[in-house]
Amino acid sequence: MAETHLHIVSFDVPWPADYGGVIDVHYKVKALAEAGAHVHLHCFAYGRKPAPELEHLCASVHYYPRRTSKHLLLNSLPYVVVSRRSEELRDRLAADDHPILFEGLHSCYHLGDPAFVGRQRLVRTHNVEHTYYAALAEAETGTFKRAYFASEARKLERYEPVLSEADHLLAISPADAAYFARHFRNVHHVPAFHSCGRVNVPDGLGDFALYHGALSVPENDQAARFLVNEVFDGLDVRLVIAGSNASADLRRDVARVPNVELRENIGTDEIHRLVREAQVNVLPTFQATGIKLKLLLCLFTGRHVVCNPPMVEGTGLEELCRVQSDAPRMRLAIQACMGKPANGATLEKRLAVLEERFDNRRNAEAILRLLR
Repeated sequence: MAETHLHIVSFDVPWPADYGGVIDVHYKVKALAEAGAHVHLHCFAYGRKPAPELEHLCASVHYYPRRTSKHLLLNSLPYVVVSRRSEELRDRLAADDHPILFEGLHSCYHLGDPAFVGRQRLVRTHNVEHTYYAALAEAETGTFKRAYFASEARKLERYEPVLSEADHLLAISPADAAYFARHFRNVHHVPAFHSCGRVNVPDGLGDFALYHGALSVPENDQAARFLVNEVFDGLDVRLVIAGSNASADLRRDVARVPNVELRENIGTDEIHRLVREAQVNVLPTFQATGIKLKLLLCLFTGRHVVCNPPMVEGTGLEELCRVQSDAPRMRLAIQACMGKPANGATLEKRLAVLEERFDNRRNAEAILRLLR
């Protein structure tokens, strides 16, 4: 049988696998390699170092500096795309005829290059990006960042038709697959790749609730402040907020509410430990885009999950969570979960849904079947 070679162009260095997008990339690379593919990984680097761990998974790994000049903000193309232009990458991709998988619209600068006409090209869509950036603009309080996110949203919507150059689009959620199928051909729902091999929910009861995320992201800052000010203020349940680079506003809010604790800049292993030890993982979001990888982590390895509709909308995971639309109902759901083990029917549902749909090996094989 002929060997399968695949180029993967990643928007960032996917190690350590410590935030949503790179978690999907890293565990996809791992699953494809374990399925027998020879992966040639191309990473744009801007703050994350070359990772020897990737050398063990891939046939080759290459790094390219991301261009971060502010002059690129004036370009008609989205900054997140044009800043990932690389002639070195283009030349390396053009040196053979292996299929190319572009990770996210961010990485698609070379997708429509005439040099690749006739090459098999796939795009992993991590979000409907213009919707995601419009929501970031809505959540941002700073004037410059709000204007930047709004501008990127407009540019990303204009740029999105480049996806018609791809032979296959690999959508990360059912809702995204439905969106892209209205505009493009050969759209496939390939669920998110993740770190969890199987559902492993701890026995017993925890004594606190947890929210975790990259707190520098406006969406996560907004969610954390909502929990502090509208859900846990006055609630007889302890909340731990874990993440990196909290805003001054969030720190001030946490200092005001005695049953809320902020744990900043802790490692991935510590985050995973907190997810397992918490009695309730509380996951509000105000952006119904893609799928949140932290939701998968909490469902595979944590006890109860309480969230709002945008966290699970269009994911097919609604039945595995307690979904509440406002703060008072969320408070009641959290209180109801605090004395209840996550076992029985709750656990059986997770096993049936998660280990069927989110099997990394099976989903890697689905990608390999698309390669001719």
